[in-house]
Amino acid sequence: MAQFKVIITGASGVLGSAVREAFRTNKPDAELLSLSHSRSGDGLRKLDLLDSEEVEKVFRDFQPNWVIHCAAERRPDVAEKDPEGALKLNADVSGHLARLSKDLSYTFVYISTDYVFDGTSPPYAPSAKPNPLQLYGRTKLDGEVKVLGVDGATSVVLRVPVLYGPAPNNSDTAVNILIDVVEDQSGKTYKMDHYATRYPTNVVDIGNFLVKLSAYNKPIPPILHYSAAEPFTKYEMCLIFAKILGLQHKHIIPDAEPPTGAGATTRPRDCQLYTGETENLGLEDGLGLSLFEEWWTEYLKK
Repeated sequence: MAQFKVIITGASGVLGSAVREAFRTNKPDAELLSLSHSRSGDGLRKLDLLDSEEVEKVFRDFQPNWVIHCAAERRPDVAEKDPEGALKLNADVSGHLARLSKDLSYTFVYISTDYVFDGTSPPYAPSAKPNPLQLYGRTKLDGEVKVLGVDGATSVVLRVPVLYGPAPNNSDTAVNILIDVVEDQSGKTYKMDHYATRYPTNVVDIGNFLVKLSAYNKPIPPILHYSAAEPFTKYEMCLIFAKILGLQHKHIIPDAEPPTGAGATTRPRDCQLYTGETENLGLEDGLGLSLFEEWWTEYLKK
């Protein structure tokens, strides 16, 4: 039997690293090509995804069965400052990889976001009409449109919410960084969002899910949602971290007011993703979701 080959873009990031580790652990016979924009070593290969000719050469040489596209500009504030750069990476590159998938006959998985929705009428099914409020969400939706617009390609849009999990630095995810806020007992105060409901989802779980999906032998729906079900505001996440770490949290001030002023529309209230279609695939262990407090308790006390 021919070896199963997988390309992971953004393989040095928090999600990409978890996907890579999941394949290494759960599908050790798979051959991985782990691409990174700026890092090399430890099995990583540097590749500028904006260099379309070099990308095509690398992909043709490797001949993947699956490509999992984790590379993206995920930071909404950075996207706002460089909209052209965010659009190129989140939309144009994704469209190029989808077109290439038609030519090379690989399954293309595009990681998207719950922020393609406006947060006014959750939960959102895969078929729900997107209405992104942020530039970031708009560029990711543009990517979805480009990916799903390639006739004859086998592409899957996988929408996920805010992510957490193992990371070199807490600042690498919007959830992990809250640990730094809790641990800052210097007397500095922090206003913390207690308005928007989020559904933090573990990257380890997503990686394991993608391994199982890669072995699925039936047609995969073009859009899937993968999300934990536990709702938290960022303030509530801080309270959990304070409890686990045994630290006081009086320096963290809940801010339950809806955003006002410039950029006020950029924070959706509740973008809960409906995951019924994903559960109906019948994969072993279902979605395999971690419980937030339980996972962090074990992780932080290692």
